[in-house]
Amino acid sequence: MTVCKKKQKKLGTDASNTIDLASIGDAELVNANVTDVNESSGEIADAVSDTENNVIETNSGYVQTEVQGNDYFVTSKLERNIMYSQMIDSYQKIIDSSSAITEQKTVAQEEINKINELQNAIMIAENLLSTKGFENNIIFVNGDSISVIIGKAELSQDEIAQIQNIISRELNANVENIHISKK
Repeated sequence: MTVCKKKQKKLGTDASNTIDLASIGDAELVNANVTDVNESSGEIADAVSDTENNVIETNSGYVQTEVQGNDYFVTSKLERNIMYSQMIDSYQKIIDSSSAITEQKTVAQEEINKINELQNAIMIAENLLSTKGFENNIIFVNGDSISVIIGKAELSQDEIAQIQNIISRELNANVENIHISKK
C-alpha cells in the first residue's frame, strides 16, 4: 500500500490565528500513481484511506492512486504535483482567511500565480521532451537550478543540446543552471 503523509507548519500572528502551510518537500511519498480527479471541477476528489487501496493524503483530502510496478517517473511527477497542490492550498487558506491583511492576500495570490505558471512551463517542457523521444523524463525546479532526469542509458551531445534548448526556452533558464541526469 502507498500512502503520502503531509507535514505542516503553522504560521500566524498569535496562537488563535494560525494557518497551515506546507513547505517544499513536505510530501512523503510511499507509493502512488494515477490521481482520481473530479472531472467537472478539476479538483482532487476525496477518498477514504484503507489498507486495500493505494491512497495518498493531500491538504485537499485523500487521493486514490494505483501504481503498476515501480515507475520512478510517474511516482516522482505525482509527488511533485502533490507538493505544488499543497503549496497552492496553503496560499489559498491565506487568501480565504478573514484575519489576513490585504497585502498578505495579494502576496499569496501572486505566489499561486507563480506556481501555476511554473507548473504549466514544466508540463510543456516535459511534453516537448516526450515528443522528441525522451518519453521518460521529469523536471525539478529549485530556484534557478533545474534538474532534468531522462530515462535513457546514454545521451549523445546532440540529445543533451536538444534537452537544454527545450528547458532554457520553456523555463527561461540559463544553460549553466540546467542539470541533466540519466536514469
